[in-house]
Amino acid sequence: VAVAVSGGRDSMALLHCLGRAAQVQELEVWALHVHHGLQAQADEWAAFVERTCKRWASKGLPLRFLMQRLQGKPARGQSVEAWARAGRHKALALMAREAGCDVMALAHHRADQAETFLLQALRGAGAAGLASMPASAVRDGITWVRPWIDQPREVIDAYVRMHRIRFVDDASNDDPRFARNRLRLQVMPALRAAFPQADAALAAAAAQAARARALIDEVARADVAAACDDNVLVQQRWQGLSTVRQRECLRAWLA
Repeated sequence: VAVAVSGGRDSMALLHCLGRAAQVQELEVWALHVHHGLQAQADEWAAFVERTCKRWASKGLPLRFLMQRLQGKPARGQSVEAWARAGRHKALALMAREAGCDVMALAHHRADQAETFLLQALRGAGAAGLASMPASAVRDGITWVRPWIDQPREVIDAYVRMHRIRFVDDASNDDPRFARNRLRLQVMPALRAAFPQADAALAAAAAQAARARALIDEVARADVAAACDDNVLVQQRWQGLSTVRQRECLRAWLA
């Protein structure tokens, strides 16, 4: 089992938690760290994660460490967030295969899901975007899981305090140039003050969007099968569908 570990609070807590569980189940847990090379403290963060893994391993947790540094930099006009996200996903998949891991755990929690739902809504996303982050998905031959996606942040805070887990603080998380930071720092506190159940409600809306998207995809696959001969779309059959099903059928056929 692999864990994507940035060195931050959530990922360090998840690494510790899975390490404890792995003791009982006789599994090996790999801490996979991606060095983005974007900030002066990046070397320190990588060293901190490696050092912590060794310390916990000396206390009996079955942990190992692996790091990969991203090469290059964002292209002119490219979003730094998008570049880092794409590079991080590729690096994590490569390291997981190198370590022989078929499960990758990510530390996103319910507040992250609520933020993602709102960001997607503000971008005008459809059901696929509003579905936000799945609890489990298979990509690149690896099962990516978010075991804490339904957990409130307070539970993770309590776990960190209980086990006295140290972590690093990324100053870029306070940079208002990034949309998610503006949402987290300026919008979500006011929203939670007005609607205390905001995180749970938004996460539930994301789950409903995921179910809707799954149904849309299921109907689209059936329509593609009915409208095609050897993957050739027969125009007359396709035109017999309703307009909304034509759109989704075409999208699925092109994909």
